[in-house]
Amino acid sequence: MSGGRAIRELQRIIESLAASDGAGVRLRRSLGQSPYTRLDPFLMLDEFSSFDANDYIAGFPAHPHRGFETVTYLLDGHMLHEDHLGNRGDLKSGAVQWMSAGRGIIHSEMPQQEQGRMRGFQLWINLPAREKMKPAGYRDIDPGEIPVIELPGGGRAKLIAGALVLQERSIAGPIQGLTTDPLYVDVELPAGAAFVQALPSERNAFVYAFEGSASIGSAAAARSLATHSAGVLGPGDLIEVRAGAEGARFLLLAGKPLNEPIVQHGPFVMNTREEIEQAIRDYQSGELTKVAG
Repeated sequence: MSGGRAIRELQRIIESLAASDGAGVRLRRSLGQSPYTRLDPFLMLDEFSSFDANDYIAGFPAHPHRGFETVTYLLDGHMLHEDHLGNRGDLKSGAVQWMSAGRGIIHSEMPQQEQGRMRGFQLWINLPAREKMKPAGYRDIDPGEIPVIELPGGGRAKLIAGALVLQERSIAGPIQGLTTDPLYVDVELPAGAAFVQALPSERNAFVYAFEGSASIGSAAAARSLATHSAGVLGPGDLIEVRAGAEGARFLLLAGKPLNEPIVQHGPFVMNTREEIEQAIRDYQSGELTKVAG
């Protein structure tokens, strides 16, 4: 306990595995390796990072989605998003695209560079049944829209979604008001520094370390989380993360679970097998991307 709060311990570690997606983009997948590595409402987390253009140049040509949201956070590089609605958006270093596929979207995400580092993440967040067939939409978030918060004891946090309370001050990120009430924070800590934050007990939460290493939990039960691993947090209402000797950078993700059945077939995530079969038929017939009447 810390000041009457229950500290969330590191309950499960999901090591990322090398994978390939799109037209051959090399990446590391933690959440979403299988149905057993999801954390409601989060379906998948991919990390991509390479200086070798051969690892990313083929990109993600036009492909469909239905029933969930995709969040692309680009740390380094330049990608172009285009979709069947006529939207075009440049995603550059430090920017985020938050897309809701809803009833259906066909889009592409293609590199706009032939050399240099391409690094970032794509997160899939489930939509509740009542929102799976809503119109598709997205929002491009420039780096200047994302609050950068200096942390006590050193380090900083970039707040993409949700809110943080630090030194009795509440800070809100650009994404608010979603059913899953997501929290998405990119935290960087110098060696030995700690990040302490209240985290409502009704939210599922995990930490993904992508630079350095960190220990998570109370002093008596802290466990280490290695680079390129996701750490699922147990029950409680406070998170404590402490950087290792080389410092740490990690994503903190939390959201309200939907507690609904999940049936996934590739880029379609619905609640029943019948809805998946309908999504496939709709895609093949062109109905998936028609504007609802």
